[in-house]
Amino acid sequence: MIPKMPKVVKERILVIDDEPDLLELIEVNLKGAGFEIELASNGKDGLDLARQTIPDLIVLDVMLPEMGGLEVCKSLRRDPATGEIPILMLTARATEIDRVLGLELGADDYVTKPFSTRELVLRVKNLLRRKTTGTAVQEQIQFGGLSIDRSRHRICFQGRPLELTLTEFKLVTVLAERRGRVQSRDQLLKDVWGYNSAIDTRTVDTHMRRLRHKLGGAARYLDTVRGVGYRFVDSQP
Repeated sequence: MIPKMPKVVKERILVIDDEPDLLELIEVNLKGAGFEIELASNGKDGLDLARQTIPDLIVLDVMLPEMGGLEVCKSLRRDPATGEIPILMLTARATEIDRVLGLELGADDYVTKPFSTRELVLRVKNLLRRKTTGTAVQEQIQFGGLSIDRSRHRICFQGRPLELTLTEFKLVTVLAERRGRVQSRDQLLKDVWGYNSAIDTRTVDTHMRRLRHKLGGAARYLDTVRGVGYRFVDSQP
């Protein structure tokens, strides 16, 4: 008797964009990369579909009918059921403010239009890889009132759980694991975002601002080294 091969479960990606040609292009390329794809052509339908199906990742355009992409991103992050889904935002090259706002509202990464489909697929794979892998084997990190549990994807400060996105969790974990050592923006882009070539380092700064806001009193552990990067410290000087 020939043994049955185990069924391969494909990761599901929800793509929300109102341009039919672009939707088709993204769908073809992501399917070709082995993903299962769901599509929505406006923000409201996309948000509803995300809540119904809980995809592994969302590709989200900024300019959408019914409900804008930034509002969709904010709503996804506020909902515990969708709060940790990685979000890759699509932005127009001329609208830098949308890109920055998207990151501040909780998007994990962005791609500017026009973009190459190869870059899009690589960004998607990087985000999904960060969901399942880490940079070290240490599962529990305790530092003063801050506790990090990698296996449960949970961070608490003085016993209070903190709601962080996937990228924010990875960023604070990498810094905590390397406490005392300065991490350059380029190094953080490589180890947290998975980029091997230099891109806009403002991505790191935007995430750090949002992370500090969420950490509250624990933000004192994050030190900015002007002109270099960031480090995790015992206390501010």
